Amino acid sequence: MAEGRYRTAIVGTGGIAVAHVQALQGLAHRAELVAVADVELSRAKTFADRWGVPDTYDGVAELLDAQQLDLVHLCTPPEQHAPLALQCLRAGTTVLVEKPPTLSLAEFDDLVAAEDDSVGHVATVFQHRFGSAATRLRRMAAAGELGRPLLATCATQWYRDDDYFAAPWRGTWESEGGGPTMGHGIHQFDLLLSILGPWREVTALAVRQARPTDTEDVSMALVTFDNGAVASVVNSVVSPRQTSALRIDFEHATVEVEHLYGYDDKDWTLTPAPGHDGVLADWIAGGDNVPSGHAAQLAAVFDALDRDEPPPVTLTDARRTMDFVAALYASAFTGEPVRSGQIGPNSPFATRMDGTGAPWKETSTP
Repeated sequence: MAEGRYRTAIVGTGGIAVAHVQALQGLAHRAELVAVADVELSRAKTFADRWGVPDTYDGVAELLDAQQLDLVHLCTPPEQHAPLALQCLRAGTTVLVEKPPTLSLAEFDDLVAAEDDSVGHVATVFQHRFGSAATRLRRMAAAGELGRPLLATCATQWYRDDDYFAAPWRGTWESEGGGPTMGHGIHQFDLLLSILGPWREVTALAVRQARPTDTEDVSMALVTFDNGAVASVVNSVVSPRQTSALRIDFEHATVEVEHLYGYDDKDWTLTPAPGHDGVLADWIAGGDNVPSGHAAQLAAVFDALDRDEPPPVTLTDARRTMDFVAALYASAFTGEPVRSGQIGPNSPFATRMDGTGAPWKETSTP
């Protein structure tokens, strides 16, 4: 640490890096952004000039050699997440990785092994977990105030036109790892999983309806949980009226949120079941309104570092979500239900989310 603040650096200066630097500026009393790195040094310098960052590098190795860092933010395209996170771990540096943390379960388990041999840690950016409403909901659910969870619906219905996929790393299994299941809806169903806990089985489909991609542009899943709850999950990039929506029906209340890329308390509603009006009073009295977002998660990361603990979302937490992603694809492409933990190291879906291949032609195939 320097002057009581954590020394941080951003790797990759594309659009999502702006969310990170803005969050860091809001937490300037806790962290100092000392450097940025990008394979295009000119782009790194432009970013650094815009945001007042003192040092720039054209690679992670150079960055780690030159700087004493407490935290590295990985904001690169997904195919670079695992290799760069491994470099940080080997240097003993904690790393915060944008979603998806890896392209496959095999890559993910490589990170787990490397973290075991490092003083550094890996945390995944799943910022929807950290708004005050989600935190309150998890607390009330865990305390049994809402009764048993019975039914949930989770939808990420976004719109991305063909031009969005002109970037060469978008829409391919090799560089992005998947379609809206992997890169868009993952935030919303990660929030669902964080509330309902361990999932048991998924039955799914994935289709390419309209976009010029090798990956799916729509997926749907039916999910059962260890606690008996059932849920539907929809992920789309072909939906003109965009929404991110989550609804959970508990015995004593329905809890809902609808937003797009982030929420605060006013986006949530709780409707008590007859005879359970007390849960609404507890919900309203829940505390401060903290919006979901990178700032909320970064504050939790720094809190953990203050306590010398692994920062959230840990690899253990994130693997449940990545196992769900792999199971969704495996079910969609095999036509069979897939159980939690069923995809072992010898499964083709462990090394690639599309397993033995999607049931449609690649866009480059005539």
